[in-house]
Amino acid sequence: MLNIPLIHVPKAADVLAELLREKILSGKIIEGVNLPNERELGEKSGLSRSSVREALRVLEGEGLIAKRVGRNGGSAVVRPTSETIERSVRMFIRGQGIRLEAVLEARSAIEPSSAQFAAMHRTEEDMLALEACHVKLQLASKAGDLSAYTKANLEWHVQVVSASHNELLMAFISAISQSVFVATELEGFNSLEVRNAVISAHRKVMDAIRAQDGEAAARRMGRHMGAYVVNVKYFDKKT
Repeated sequence: MLNIPLIHVPKAADVLAELLREKILSGKIIEGVNLPNERELGEKSGLSRSSVREALRVLEGEGLIAKRVGRNGGSAVVRPTSETIERSVRMFIRGQGIRLEAVLEARSAIEPSSAQFAAMHRTEEDMLALEACHVKLQLASKAGDLSAYTKANLEWHVQVVSASHNELLMAFISAISQSVFVATELEGFNSLEVRNAVISAHRKVMDAIRAQDGEAAARRMGRHMGAYVVNVKYFDKKT
C-alpha cells in the first residue's frame, strides 16, 4: 500500500512575503525604496491582487515596509527597529498570559550580565545618565512619591542595560519594562526600608560599573535582583 504523507502547500501570499522579506533583510532591496505597486507585483509574481495585498500586510505587520500616502505613495522598505522586538515580546507576554514569575526570572537572568557589559563598555555619558537616574530615585524616595520612585527605579535599570551598548538586551528589557513596573506597584512593596536598600544596592552597582569591574558589577546586580524577586513574590502572595 502506497504511504503518502500529508503535503502542506504554503499559501501564495506567504511565499511572496518570504521572498520579499529575504530580499529586504539581505539588503538586496535597500531602505527607502518603494516596492512595485500591487498590480506590478501581481504581474511579476503571477499572483492575484488579493494574495499580493495579503503578503504586503504581513510585511507591514513585521515592520519591514511602511505604507506611504499621497502622490508618491506605495510600500516603502524600512529597516527593523528595536520597537519591532519590543512590540512582539509585549504581545507575547500579554497574549500568552506569561506568569509574572517568568518575567522576573528572565529579568534576573539578564540584568547581572547587562551590568557586567555596562562595566566593560560604559562611557562617561552613560555614567552621567546613571547618576541622574539615581538622583531622581533618591529625591522621589525622600519625598515619599512612590509612583515617581517606581518610575525612577525602572529608568535606572533600563539605563544600566543601555550602558551595556547591546541592542538586543536593550530591546528586551524595554519590552518587559511595563510588566516590571506593574509588579513593583504592589502594596507595601516600596516601604522606606526597601527603598533605602535599593538605593544602597544601586550605588554599589554604579561604583563597580564606574571602576569597570565587570565581575563585581554582575555579582552586585545579581544580589540586588535576587532580593527584588524574593520581595515581589512575597508581596504578590499577600495581595
